[in-house]
Formats: sequence, C-alpha cells, structure tokens
Amino acid sequence: MTFKECEKFNLLMGNFNKHWFIAGGWALDLYIGRKTRHHEDIEIGIFRKDQLYLKNYFDGWKFKKVVNGQFYEWGDEFLELPIHEIYIVNEETDEHIEILLNEFNNNEWIYRRDLRISKSLNTTYSYTELGIPYLNPEIVLLFKTSHTREKDNQDFEFVINQLDDKKRAWLSKNLKLTNPNHQWNDYL
Repeated sequence: MTFKECEKFNLLMGNFNKHWFIAGGWALDLYIGRKTRHHEDIEIGIFRKDQLYLKNYFDGWKFKKVVNGQFYEWGDEFLELPIHEIYIVNEETDEHIEILLNEFNNNEWIYRRDLRISKSLNTTYSYTELGIPYLNPEIVLLFKTSHTREKDNQDFEFVINQLDDKKRAWLSKNLKLTNPNHQWNDYL
C-alpha cells in the first residue's frame, strides 16, 4: 500500500527544519505499514514552541486558530494552551492542513490533556522507510481515549497486537492514570 497523501505532506514539509510528524489515524497506518481505513484529513503535529516558525514557513497561506470549537483568524500572537489546533489554507490551490500543537519541555514531549504524562523526544515519533515522520502509536491511542469513537476502536484493534511490550506498558500505565474505566484497559 502506498501512502501518497502522506508522501505529499512529507515533501511539503521537507524544508521545515523543526520537529514535525503525522498524527492521528494516518500515524497508526504508517506504523503498521498499510492503510486500514478512510481518513478525512491528515493531521500534522509540531511543538508549540515552533508555531511562529510554522507561520513563516507557510508565508502567504491563511491561518485560523480553533478556540472552543470556533475558527478565528490567527494574528501574530503566540498561542498558549488550551488552544492546540491551527488550520492553514492555501487559497490558490485549496490545500489545507490541520496542525496540532504539542507540548515540549526539557527534551520531553508532554501530554497536553494531563501534564503529568511525558515521553522523551527520541521515543515520541519514528520514521517510515520512506522517511515520513509519524507520532508513535501509543501516544496516538492515548489521545483517542478521551472521546473514543467507533473508528478509534477499529484503530485500536488494528494496532494493539503490533505494539511491543514497552509501548504497550506505557499506554497501559497512562490510560489507567487518565481513564481507569476505559474499555481498552481490559486488553492491555
């Protein structure tokens, strides 16, 4: 299975000289090496500290921030939590990208939904054989546990048996911490 959509974004981000990765369902598919379902869009994760670099990188594109589910023009202000979503649009090509701001401190990725949870930078994301960076699956699955939908359950079923013991243990520990009654705990 080819990942043409992901390859396209990898080229688009090719000169973005900061950490970035594909997140969400596409990240899980990249991890297991095949497309398992239809995806509405591709989400790109960057670290919050790099948001203004992103804005310069996509000079000429339109930027919107998401605040409480509503879209607003994004000026030059530095976006702080709880704002974590940015949409950028190239009006000439109608290309659009959803950017997810990730927390980062002292060489560690930090889970924005529970700041007690972190992971060292070198275990936050990986690369496919084609060099496409993706958020590691245990992190993607943890994000999917706060509002689990049917497609999230399907993603879990496809990925859970592909996780090594270390990834599985990290997910189990942090899911019990954040959502001890979640149905996935029974399978970890």
